[in-house]
Amino acid sequence: MTPARLLPARLRRARTAVAALASCLLLLAAPTAAASPVAASPVASEPAPGPPPLTDGFGLTQVGTAAGSATDFVVTVTTPQVSGQHTIRILLPADYAQHPDRRYPVLYFLHGASDNPGDPALAYPALTAAQSMITVIPDGGLRGWYTDWLDQGTAAGAQNWETFHLNQVLPFVDANLRTRTDRAHRAVGGLSMGGFGALHYAQDRPDLFGQVLTMSGANDLSADEMVLRGAVVAMLTNAGTVLCGPSDGRPCGLDFGPTVSSDAIFGTPYPVFNADWRWNAADPASRLGALTHTGIAVYTGNGNGNPADMEFWAEGTAKRVKDRLDALKLPYHYVDYGDGTGWGADCHGGHTAGCWAQDLVDYVPRLEAAFAAAP
Repeated sequence: MTPARLLPARLRRARTAVAALASCLLLLAAPTAAASPVAASPVASEPAPGPPPLTDGFGLTQVGTAAGSATDFVVTVTTPQVSGQHTIRILLPADYAQHPDRRYPVLYFLHGASDNPGDPALAYPALTAAQSMITVIPDGGLRGWYTDWLDQGTAAGAQNWETFHLNQVLPFVDANLRTRTDRAHRAVGGLSMGGFGALHYAQDRPDLFGQVLTMSGANDLSADEMVLRGAVVAMLTNAGTVLCGPSDGRPCGLDFGPTVSSDAIFGTPYPVFNADWRWNAADPASRLGALTHTGIAVYTGNGNGNPADMEFWAEGTAKRVKDRLDALKLPYHYVDYGDGTGWGADCHGGHTAGCWAQDLVDYVPRLEAAFAAAP
């Protein structure tokens, strides 16, 4: 081999350049132990969409901003019709925002005594899973009884619950959300005290509601059902009552608000010389003829035959409603699940949220089908 010192200078320079280039290529191809990996820049996540903006109106003034997600949120309002602040929970279908041209039927769902729509427990799974309807759960008070009270001068202040719901909440919802506004695409339903309210509203305003649901409802306030009257009076006077089963499972409290007269809502409850005529006039079981063109659903358990369980008495009123619907030859959907065997994993026949959750599992698909079939 020719010694490097004997090569021409130009050739030595060329060989040196090739060697340097090879060394660079090796360095580029080989991993460098000392080099730190380059971390990917974090991508800022989009904030979850919030509730849609709602505009005050129809006597309702919003307090603060809506709380919750884009499809399950609570607004707080004030109104001269009912003393204090009141929450309204609204459940929208999951695809509501993706279909800006679509309008949806509405279920107004009325809670029971001692409940509050601000409690997430009232957003029952069957309601949140509904894909083709909006659900509105307005505050009915701890003992509002979905009625404009006879006595507006009590320590409880203004108590015009029916006016609040039908003349204010309903048009407020229609003005702010994409609703179907005909009766065939609007339903009212409720549980316990709210079952009374649902029948009461459907009977008072058949022009508004084409479907009605009562679950474990206080369906009979006539003199035939003095136990229910007594329960209402116990709420007014804070004497305690079995006529509630809060949806969050907590025991019923004894404080339903300022103590008021037993006559505050419907006048005297005592059936003497027809003095209780207002109770009889408000009794849903006596007014079923007003539901001639309304879809009707009734659910009840039996309280395991225990008179200390409110469901024992609810079953009696449900059976009377069924008998009278039969006499009127009106169609209806009726379920008596007895002790709850086979009616969901958490229903044992009592006046409890586990049974109401399963009622809604059965009812919601029926209601959505009825809405879909309506012209």
